[in-house]
Amino acid sequence: MKSSALEVLKNEHRVIEKALKILERAINKLEKNNEVSLKIFDDLIDFIKFFADKCHHGKEENVLFPTLEAKGIPKEGGPIGVMLAEHEEGRGYVKALSEFIQQYHNGDKTVVNEIVTNALNYINLLLQHIQKEDNILYPMGEEFLNEEDHKELIERFEKIEEERIGPRKHEEYIKLIEKLEKEF
Repeated sequence: MKSSALEVLKNEHRVIEKALKILERAINKLEKNNEVSLKIFDDLIDFIKFFADKCHHGKEENVLFPTLEAKGIPKEGGPIGVMLAEHEEGRGYVKALSEFIQQYHNGDKTVVNEIVTNALNYINLLLQHIQKEDNILYPMGEEFLNEEDHKELIERFEKIEEERIGPRKHEEYIKLIEKLEKEF
């Protein structure tokens, strides 16, 4: 067993940060009118929607945050409320990004600025969001969680992975990002 449920989430943050760097490189190329395989955008959107949102944010929203709230960390007016609002804001950027990428796929090259803007907004939001979780919320959470809590959280995290993205998909997404990192 991993020692801390919060370490599990921090490790996922490192993978998400790698994906964000790849996305940034891809939009920089696109913006400079360099040919970019649209498959990279499709792979990254898939990763963001399933690994980052359904799986990682799902673990936070459905398991970690309610546990921390039950232990005394306030949701309203506290860091949990901020994190939840940022998850929703990020979903808005990803939805718009997906739609503009689809338009680009369909031949509309005039949407490059919208792709770039939504991607950059998402990247900036998520990088700041991860820093807040790693440096404020998670250390605060460590003060409230005991060893048994961590064990239970990890078990529930594994259940979310299996239910939301499927068996072994978590590792497949990590391998995808490692592959894209080498290629791009």
